[in-house]
Amino acid sequence: MDDLTLVIGNKAFSSWSLRPWLALKRTGRPFREIVIPLRQPDTAARIAEHSPSGRVPCLRHGDRVIWDSLAICEYLAESFPEAALWPADAHARAVARSVSAEMHSGFVALRTHMSMDLKAFRPGVGRNAESEADIVRVFTLWRDARSRFGAGGPFLFGDFSIADAMYAPVVTRLLTYGVEMDGTCGDYARAVMELPAMAEWVAAAKAEPWDLYADERDPQQ
Repeated sequence: MDDLTLVIGNKAFSSWSLRPWLALKRTGRPFREIVIPLRQPDTAARIAEHSPSGRVPCLRHGDRVIWDSLAICEYLAESFPEAALWPADAHARAVARSVSAEMHSGFVALRTHMSMDLKAFRPGVGRNAESEADIVRVFTLWRDARSRFGAGGPFLFGDFSIADAMYAPVVTRLLTYGVEMDGTCGDYARAVMELPAMAEWVAAAKAEPWDLYADERDPQQ
């Protein structure tokens, strides 16, 4: 069962794809990557060849198929425990799962009005009362995790974890839309963007052909 394939969408704006991609890179295991451009005439048909949900991302591990970003991350944590994708401490691990689940199910305004876009810089766009409230909540979560559990490293729970993979697209959103980050939040954002895997993803996103790039994007992809 060494055959790992991750099916993802465009790297410029597929935030859900970035999350398990970072977790999979963290395992150090080699994997095949299939990038399916979104919002193309054949997108649905091509995704359906791999994903039972009709969405990306989707992980194939041998004859196993796992879809949904957080489910893939959980599967990777269980399959490759040596990667330490969750904090070792039970309390920290429970909080890390909580903040990850909150990211997975919430922040609708941030997703809708400030979607991930690694080819753009749009300061001030998408800022309204709802998205501002989401930003405040994100900063609260980051500061709390760093103050209580972050002593061992620059990430939310010290060492890199699934929680950081879940919030990595948010870091890019805040940079794209010119949201000010200083102190704890600014330091954390820099740590995320300086990850070698993150730099690799961003470089690939910026190199994507413009004909695969749509102005109208589905924030749930």
